[in-house]
Amino acid sequence: MPNRGGRNSSGPWGRLKPVEQDPLESIGLPSKGDTRLLDLKTQENYYTKIVERYMTFCSDAGQRDELLRRFSSLEISSSKPGSTPASSRPVLPTVDHEKLQNPANTKALSDVMAALRKLREGIVATKRADDFAAQAYLFCIRLSILVKHPESYHPAILHLLRSIHPQQPLTSVELQEVVGYLVLDTACRRGELAEAFALRKRYELKDSKVNAALTALTHDNYVVFQKVKRSVDGHRAKIMEWAEGDVRMHTLKCFGRTYLSVELDFLEKTTGSKWLDLKQADGVGWDLEGSKVVIRKVRAR
Repeated sequence: MPNRGGRNSSGPWGRLKPVEQDPLESIGLPSKGDTRLLDLKTQENYYTKIVERYMTFCSDAGQRDELLRRFSSLEISSSKPGSTPASSRPVLPTVDHEKLQNPANTKALSDVMAALRKLREGIVATKRADDFAAQAYLFCIRLSILVKHPESYHPAILHLLRSIHPQQPLTSVELQEVVGYLVLDTACRRGELAEAFALRKRYELKDSKVNAALTALTHDNYVVFQKVKRSVDGHRAKIMEWAEGDVRMHTLKCFGRTYLSVELDFLEKTTGSKWLDLKQADGVGWDLEGSKVVIRKVRAR
């Protein structure tokens, strides 16, 4: 029999368990009308939750190879085509990784990336340019580079250099790090070598490895390019990956114009790619005869 006033019984069956909301997903984009991230304290608390979620993701990965696979398996970008630099602020943790098995792992990283976008919108909307803003942007840039999401890291780099740095100067190490990313991205992903050299001069970048990468790209020297890529940290190596296909293709064309045949080992070492990948990914139509790759056959007269 219903209670008077239409009140439900206080028994356990009358109580609804509150729905647990993901703290990262519960807040929406400021551009979509959610104003909570326009509060500075809320921004800081939200950033703490983002970092905690990322640390959980890293902890779950366990082994270094697995975490790298999780990054590479995450395709956030809408257009598909080592050591962390020293800094006075916290950097992405060094994690060991081994097998990618659970698809939910990629969602965890996607949630972090989506949350960072919301946070960046809040920081831009409030015109925040303090130490917190610099730290949040550095975190976003480093992580976005690892998952190869230029739609996140490129505008973040520009905002950090143009809006935050003039008001809250980065350390000299941080500035060189971020400018190095911008120069490499301009040359490797966007293919604008002249602009990359101009940026290097404008920001007075002094980085021998970035200089070597630019020189290799200028001369289409795939051997030197790969050597530099193996010597830089993981973030710069990720950016350099954007140019690998074009530089390797130029190298293959040089082989095609120069040699009749080459040893397979030499070809693979020079291009940094295995024979099967050269055939499938790069469309090489040459023949393999034993350990020798026949590029052109001499016609008998």
